[in-house]
Amino acid sequence: MFTGIIEAFGRVQSIEKEGSNVHFTVSSPISSELKIDQSVAHNGVCLTVVALSEGTYRVTAIDETLQRSNLGHMQVGSLVNLERAMLSNARLDGHFVQGHVDVKGICTEVQILDGSWVFSFEYPFQPEYLLVDKGSISVNGVSLTVVKPGIAENGKGYFSVAIIPYTFEHTNFGQLKAGDSVNLEFDVIGKYVARHLALYQAAKA
Repeated sequence: MFTGIIEAFGRVQSIEKEGSNVHFTVSSPISSELKIDQSVAHNGVCLTVVALSEGTYRVTAIDETLQRSNLGHMQVGSLVNLERAMLSNARLDGHFVQGHVDVKGICTEVQILDGSWVFSFEYPFQPEYLLVDKGSISVNGVSLTVVKPGIAENGKGYFSVAIIPYTFEHTNFGQLKAGDSVNLEFDVIGKYVARHLALYQAAKA
C-alpha cells in the first residue's frame, strides 16, 4: 500500500529482456536503503526489489504489467517516480494507492499558468473508473486532486489536475508533455462502490 507521495526520482540505468519479462536496473537516492523483496512503486506500479548493487537496484516487470502500464515505454535514462510502501504509523498525506495500475492514459494538454500547471488527460472509460470533482487519482504514482472529470462524445473519459511548483520539480511531471502515456490508478473506494452498484443492479434485473 502506498500514499501517492513521491519520495525520489529514479533513473533507468539498463533494461534487459528475458522472455516476456523485462528487468530494470534503477539508480536513485534511496537505493542504499532498500532491501531484497521490498515493494517500491515505479510511476505508480508496485514492483519487488530482486537485486541490489552500489547505488542501484533491480526490479522485474512481467508482460501483464508492461502492457497495462507505461513501463513498457521506458528507455535507458528515463526518470521514474519512486515511493516505498507506507508505514502503518505514518501520516497518510495522499490517499490509499495500491500500486495496481488500472489503465494507461494520455496527456492531451499542458497549460502553463502563473505559478502552476494544469495537465489534462484522457483514458478508455469503464464504469468502474469512478471520478468525482475534487476526488483523488494516482497519475504516474502521484496522488492528485481531480478537476472537471467527464466523458467525451467519443466515449473517452477525461479529467485535469493542477500541479504546484514543488510537485512539478520533484516528480516526472516536469518532463511530461502532450501525447505522453501515463499510469492511472483510480480511487480504490470508488472501485468498490462501482462494483457493489453493478452487482446490485444485476440482482434486480
